[in-house]
Amino acid sequence: MIGFFGRRRVEVPCTVEIEQTPESLHAHVTLDGGLQPGPGDEVTVHDAPTSVPYGERLVVRRTATLVRAGWAERLWTRLAGHFELTELYEVSFSERTRL
Repeated sequence: MIGFFGRRRVEVPCTVEIEQTPESLHAHVTLDGGLQPGPGDEVTVHDAPTSVPYGERLVVRRTATLVRAGWAERLWTRLAGHFELTELYEVSFSERTRL
């Protein structure tokens, strides 16, 4: 049953990069070992910095917990994501009034 509803936890080292400069504003987490989160997976970075002063870039090493979704949860996440995406496709045709 672990593969159906159960979730597998993996502790993995990671790199956290936060930058707040005139050229870029971003925060990235890269998991070691080429691990990539999939639909329904959760990643928690332990003791991660949350900000840097303006004009600076910070790169630190931390530990992350990757919780893998079971196949049922992964399927549900993909299905729900599809319906969320279709909401973006909503198009309205309305008359314009010309002045």
